[in-house]
This record gives sequence, C-alpha cells and structure tokens, in this order.
Amino acid sequence: MSFEFFGRLQKELSLTGSAVYESVVAVAERVNRKVHVLRLHGQAASLLTQIETVQGELGQQLAAALSRNAFGRPVLPPADFERTLNHAADRVHLLKQTLLQVDAQIRALKLEAIQGDLLTLQRDLSLRAAAIERLSVSHGSKAVGKQASELEWPSTVRLVTVFRGPFLIPPTDGFVFRADDIVIAIGLRADLDQIATWFSAARTGKR
Repeated sequence: MSFEFFGRLQKELSLTGSAVYESVVAVAERVNRKVHVLRLHGQAASLLTQIETVQGELGQQLAAALSRNAFGRPVLPPADFERTLNHAADRVHLLKQTLLQVDAQIRALKLEAIQGDLLTLQRDLSLRAAAIERLSVSHGSKAVGKQASELEWPSTVRLVTVFRGPFLIPPTDGFVFRADDIVIAIGLRADLDQIATWFSAARTGKR
C-alpha cells in the first residue's frame, strides 16, 4: 500500500474522530444546559416561596397592628407598622426583580437549546427553497390579540411552536398571540417573509 493511501486513511480517521468529539461535546452541552435550566426552575420556585412568606408575615403583622391591647391602644405603633410595611414591600420588589432575571435566563437557555437543531433544519430546508423562521411579536403588531385561526396562513407555512417567557407552547387554532412572544414557523421563504409583517409593529405613514 502506498503512502498516499495511508495519508488518506489517516485524514479520514482524523475527521471521524473530530466528528465524534464534536458529537460528544454537543451532548455534554445539552446535558449541562438542561441541568442549568432545572436549577434555575428550582431557584424560581424558591423565590416564589420567599415572596409568599413575606406576604404571610406582613398579614400577621397587619392583624397585630389592628388589634388593641387592654388600654385600647394599637399593639404596633403606626410608625413601626409603616416601617414594617415599607420593609416588606422592598423585600418583595427585590425578590420579584430577581425572579424576572431568572425567568430571562431560563428563556435564553431554552432558545439556545434548540438553536443547533434549528440551524441544521435551516440548512436542510434551504435546499428546498424553504426555511424555518424565528419571529418576535412586537407591541402594536397585527398579530397581537389575534387567534392563530384568525390569520390567513399561506398553505406552505406551518406554525411550529411559540416561546412565551420560559415556556414552550404548542399552538392551537384558539391560541392568542401576545407581545414579546417568539414564534417559530416553517415554510417557503417568500411566504415566511409575508407573515413576518403580521408580527412586526405597524409603520406610521409619513406626514
């Protein structure tokens, strides 16, 4: 066997090993991402519990403040109650801000999780003059407040799914679009360009 054959064989084996390595890395990334999402869901549940606890404690303090002692005076002075109320409001506000940040992280990770699959599908579809599109629903767009069945979808286009916050929603005919939804649709490129106008904000005419 010639050196050329060995060289070609070595190159093929190297490519195969590289492909296997990339596959292993991809699987590891998926697993790590899934674990991270589960941890964030746990953190979100903990934040909700903390908010409920603060609200429960505030309710008990409110009941104590409204009750009166044997001399007919409030158990908790108005100044102390106002301070307690403000402290509870600040805690709840901080917890809700953290919850919004966690929600945004979950949403980003879930979008990232399907990005690889979308790219692969996009490449396959491009060979058939088709594509898969990720469309953001803008405030004031035609689709906001409309059911999926109310829009005249081209026959080549299929609504695959919708991201709403961290949630992946399988759409039905009665599904109602909201601003900030992320729409995933598949179809011919020209028809996808047509429906994209439904989800973008309407432009005002020049005066």
